[in-house]
Amino acid sequence: MVDGVMRAALASLALVVTAGAAYAGVTRDTLWVVTRTCVAAQATFGKPFPCLRVDLGSHDRPGFAILKAPLLKTEVVVMPTDRIAGIEDRSLRKASGAAYWRGAAEARHFVTDALKGRLDTSDVAFAVNSQGGRSQDQLHIHLDCVRPTVRAALRAHSGIFTADWRPLPFLLGGERYYGKLVPADTLDRLNPFEQLAHLPGPHDLRATSLAMISTAPGDPVPGAYLLAYRAGDSHAEWLLDHDCALAATTAAQ
Repeated sequence: MVDGVMRAALASLALVVTAGAAYAGVTRDTLWVVTRTCVAAQATFGKPFPCLRVDLGSHDRPGFAILKAPLLKTEVVVMPTDRIAGIEDRSLRKASGAAYWRGAAEARHFVTDALKGRLDTSDVAFAVNSQGGRSQDQLHIHLDCVRPTVRAALRAHSGIFTADWRPLPFLLGGERYYGKLVPADTLDRLNPFEQLAHLPGPHDLRATSLAMISTAPGDPVPGAYLLAYRAGDSHAEWLLDHDCALAATTAAQ
């Protein structure tokens, strides 16, 4: 699923947030409408509905909202409370970009809570789709379980990752990704959006997607893998498993 289920799921939210309108169809701005609704509810009533949480930010820190993806058991998305269309926005290379990723890191517990603790937060992966691979023009970071085949591939090739972007000598979901390793002691300062500026080749971020997956126990260096690939419809969300097979495997052990 590449934003497809989200498109259908947001239709339900659109009916809520546009109640009374003559037309409640889903457009590429529906998520922005939902975001504004959550912000207004938090500011007015102290409740983030229909979001799970809204951080209104401050004069020196941008705000973000966390939304449960309807119809899906575990996925949540994290989006700015400001109007930012997507990964191609150059403002994300600044400190605000890091703030959104910290918000996403804090939101991982919503995924594991839905699984009643059957999965560690290190197996909750992050993904941002390209302009052509997304259905909504409000930046949103997907959070859900990492796909088991992706976890296995990263574990098998963990020794090849370095601090610099390099094309990976193996496929993930049939695609050739770039990858780099971010050591654990630098994760607090990490801005993955800024890291895309150092990706080799043409810098067309409209055709770039991004993912971050924590290393697994036993990997050579604790931290996280950054993954990116380019295509007109690139969708790193494929690396996530919305059925969360890893949780079932963990429960069976």
